Amino acid sequence: MTISSSGEFFQQCVVISGAGSGIGYTLTQKLLAQEARIVALDLDITALQALQTSYPEQLHAIQVDVSDFNAVVLAVNEGIEKFGPADKLVCAAGILQMGNITELTPEQWARTFACNTNGVFNLCNIVAKQMQARGKGAIVNISSNAAGTPRMAMGAYAASKAAVTQLSRCLGLELASSGIRVNIVSPGSTDTPMQQAMWKTSSSAQNVINGSGQHYRLGIPLQKIATPDEIAEAVLFLLSDRATHITLHDLRVDGGATLDQ
Repeated sequence: MTISSSGEFFQQCVVISGAGSGIGYTLTQKLLAQEARIVALDLDITALQALQTSYPEQLHAIQVDVSDFNAVVLAVNEGIEKFGPADKLVCAAGILQMGNITELTPEQWARTFACNTNGVFNLCNIVAKQMQARGKGAIVNISSNAAGTPRMAMGAYAASKAAVTQLSRCLGLELASSGIRVNIVSPGSTDTPMQQAMWKTSSSAQNVINGSGQHYRLGIPLQKIATPDEIAEAVLFLLSDRATHITLHDLRVDGGATLDQ
């Protein structure tokens, strides 16, 4: 699935949320190398601003809270004013709220859905309308293998991602007649700041690989944690013209951790 040819996304405008770190940042770097023009959205754009100095004509970083619909409208409009209409959209922004459901506060639950689910709705609602007017486009939303597999102390995250998965499938069905593809990439444990924060508190990379009978969690058959690069490559494939007959698909990239449900 590795892309070898440069310029596959030449001058295409790609809107990416969560572009400031993790999978979103890696994807941004890869698309810049392929000469795309990126509207990069995040709450923390420090890394993006540094990257922008190397790609001043290709990268436009905008600080925005994706859960704020009106702010997202302004951000998207600012981006397309600079680079033209969006050809592709990737929703990669997300937060992880750990805790048993009975112990979560309403605020923690609402905040998880505000970012992980509402943020995807906001961007898809705004950008897809523009794609419909042009009769083309491709959207990839980052969900999680937890969307279909129960995880202890991850109820808020898993539920928010399950909503993203089904939102994406319904959206793909609605947009198919307009020539717009909508797909999902569902990573497992990936070496990102989100995952690393978990390792600092109650887990470790090796524990995740091994699995835990006590927590009813299978290990990873490939015996390794995913890299952001591996997830980004899956996203690139689904965005590309090599996937022109793929839509409503949920591509799980988790080393076999959910036994390919």
